[in-house]
Amino acid sequence: MTFRQKLQQRAIKNASPKALKRFAPHDIILAPVLTEKTHGQQEEHKYVFKVHKDANKNDVKLAIAYLYHVNPIKINIVNVPYKGRSQRKLVRADYKKAIVTLSENEKIEVGV
Repeated sequence: MTFRQKLQQRAIKNASPKALKRFAPHDIILAPVLTEKTHGQQEEHKYVFKVHKDANKNDVKLAIAYLYHVNPIKINIVNVPYKGRSQRKLVRADYKKAIVTLSENEKIEVGV
């Protein structure tokens, strides 16, 4: 087996959804992120969701397609770090968010 074939096998293995084997699509997509910035991104057909920590891009793509009946073009995943401070009262836990890009003729209705 050549090195290129090994890389192709690894790419196929890594492209499979891993969290959907254990969780339902409703458990992968936890909540939409509703801020002024994300509201402005919706005009560019980009929607932001809080997702499960074990989810990867393929899990998010299949869950969005199942829940909202749209076909995502692109998905970006961002790990948002823990923002707790010992001297402040505000503690913000870490989470993972997904930025989902749709085509121009598709739309998702997120709650206000």
